[in-house]
Amino acid sequence: MNAIEKRIDSLYHYIADSTAQPDLDQFWEQTLRLNDGGVPYRREELQTPMQTEVSKLIFEAHDGTPIHGWYLLPPQPIRKPCPCIVIYHGYHGSKGAPEDFAHWLLMGFAVYAIDVRGQGGETGNLAPQSFGMTSGWLTQGILDKHECYYKHITLDALRAIRVAAEQPEIDEERMFVMGTSQGGGLALITAALSTQVRGAVANVPNMCHMDFGILNSTSSLQEAAKFVTIFPDKLEQVMQTLSYFDIINLADRITVPVLCSVGLKDLICMPEAIFAAYNRLHSKDKTMEVYPFMGHALGNGQNRKAYEFMKRLL
Repeated sequence: MNAIEKRIDSLYHYIADSTAQPDLDQFWEQTLRLNDGGVPYRREELQTPMQTEVSKLIFEAHDGTPIHGWYLLPPQPIRKPCPCIVIYHGYHGSKGAPEDFAHWLLMGFAVYAIDVRGQGGETGNLAPQSFGMTSGWLTQGILDKHECYYKHITLDALRAIRVAAEQPEIDEERMFVMGTSQGGGLALITAALSTQVRGAVANVPNMCHMDFGILNSTSSLQEAAKFVTIFPDKLEQVMQTLSYFDIINLADRITVPVLCSVGLKDLICMPEAIFAAYNRLHSKDKTMEVYPFMGHALGNGQNRKAYEFMKRLL
């Protein structure tokens, strides 16, 4: 066994300790009630250079924040009640431009790509906070699981699935979630908490083994590390709050098929963190695509592998 094989083998055997709090299930049962009832939304068809239907689909979050997204349909000749991919972007990013998703339309999928609140898109953030924060978004509400930024973006991600499934062109039995980095973490947490997800594609996902990440990675968790540097007496509170949103503590809820990817040179979403979550998944159909010489990036050919994964499930 060469050094690369040995490294990969050790990651498949890496088991992280659970950091779940005793009231984890109670917290999520209570939190998910915030998404009960109907979700107000509006859909506005747009004129674009694309030769297919493009709409702005904006829904109201649990706290009243309008969440903006692109709703894109495949060309008419291949349109049926079609499968849909709900796409979440990476940290500091946005929903991008409609043409960024043209390849999925040509493969026969509808796409709903949303902004993550407060970041680089059109979407603001109306969530209240009762304590200060460091630069970025991660530390908003980080001392209280009920105020935590991760809580709000998770509820937004779950609402996006519901809104997409309500569109008349969509086959609600064929809903997929997908994302990279922060978006990969959101894909996994929605797969854990939603009954509408058929499969999840999580590329170099964040939100995994966050106690390891805050100590070792160069990810957004550096913001939490900076917060604790300023307020060292808050370390225990910070770690407890993050634990409610850590995929390693929710992985036993993920039973749908999952496709993950990891770069062994990734210093942002580190291999140990990703494998810690992956190895705990309860899905009987799970695949990890390992890229030994890549860092925090989408591996060559990963979109095709994602398409083949989803097509197989259809």
